[in-house]
Amino acid sequence: MNVLVTGSSGLIGSEAVLHYERQGHTVLGIDNNFRKVFFGQMGDTTWNLNRLRKNTRRFTHFDLDIRDREAMYGLFQRHAIDLVIHCAAQPSHDKAKEIPILDFEVNAMGTMNLLEATRLHAPEAPFLLLSTNKVYGDAPNELPLDERETRYDFARAEDYEGIDEHCRIDQSLHSLFGASKVAADVMAQEYGRYFGLKVGVFRGGCLTGSAHSGVQLHGFLSYLVHVAMTGKEYTIFGYKGKQVRDQIHSQDVIRALDAFANAPRPGEVYNLGGGRSNSASILECIALIQERAGRSIQWRYDPQNRVGDHICYFTDMGKFRSHFPDWRLQYPLERIIDEMVEAEQMKHKEPLGQL
Repeated sequence: MNVLVTGSSGLIGSEAVLHYERQGHTVLGIDNNFRKVFFGQMGDTTWNLNRLRKNTRRFTHFDLDIRDREAMYGLFQRHAIDLVIHCAAQPSHDKAKEIPILDFEVNAMGTMNLLEATRLHAPEAPFLLLSTNKVYGDAPNELPLDERETRYDFARAEDYEGIDEHCRIDQSLHSLFGASKVAADVMAQEYGRYFGLKVGVFRGGCLTGSAHSGVQLHGFLSYLVHVAMTGKEYTIFGYKGKQVRDQIHSQDVIRALDAFANAPRPGEVYNLGGGRSNSASILECIALIQERAGRSIQWRYDPQNRVGDHICYFTDMGKFRSHFPDWRLQYPLERIIDEMVEAEQMKHKEPLGQL
């Protein structure tokens, strides 16, 4: 099987490369290191590409831009593609306001190019889009919340498991990134429902893991561990640091995508995250990282929250579990943090310090 992975040097893309290559498949990876363009040197994913080249035998990297329609068509024409995992994106809702046209071209038009290439040249191939919970804009903030000592939480019993796919995606404040991802999300659904392509849309929350090139504007948990291990200062933006996110490890993500690829449901949409059990506020993450890493984290507070930011968001995975009951979360939050700490320690080759 030939598997095409876009954003193959990124967190989820690289996990997909390793997963399918280890299963004996040929993997074609598209990545032009635009993360470095978006975020500077800390976003450079060259190290991850080198890791993939070192640890695989059936992986080929293509330094291509998904905005280049003819290049995408040409790649599909030259190779018989059996599965598409589309991870490439401009991923930051903060960065998007600085580069609105580039953001839309990458997220919306890049996705359109790949969908059309699939329709024309690989119509039987499952197409899996990594979307985002930012398609909901700030609509989740309308739910009643309880403010507790270290976090916000949903106040109503019916919201206990988190946000499901019935949350509306319009008439809310998204950020430009959220809007460009809505365009990609809805178009992907349409290619599934209208053309019958085997499209699955996965609205991810905080997707994470040790392969993340986390920066302040994207990759919250990875960047927070980096701050802890390097003695830098972290900035909390608004909501008293009590804003809540759920974390899901990249391997759990890939197993979910693989479950869909093996039994596709054209045009389906799924929320994808760690759920209540893997949820934590920024304050709680700081405390947990300090405990697991043995390092204190220096932080400052900026009372201005990020535009369109969620106050409390964790994922109700009920729909996905009902369709794919064999899938289980394998990485609790503590295990994720331990892996990140170890990876960061290896990167800097220094012993853990003490609080």
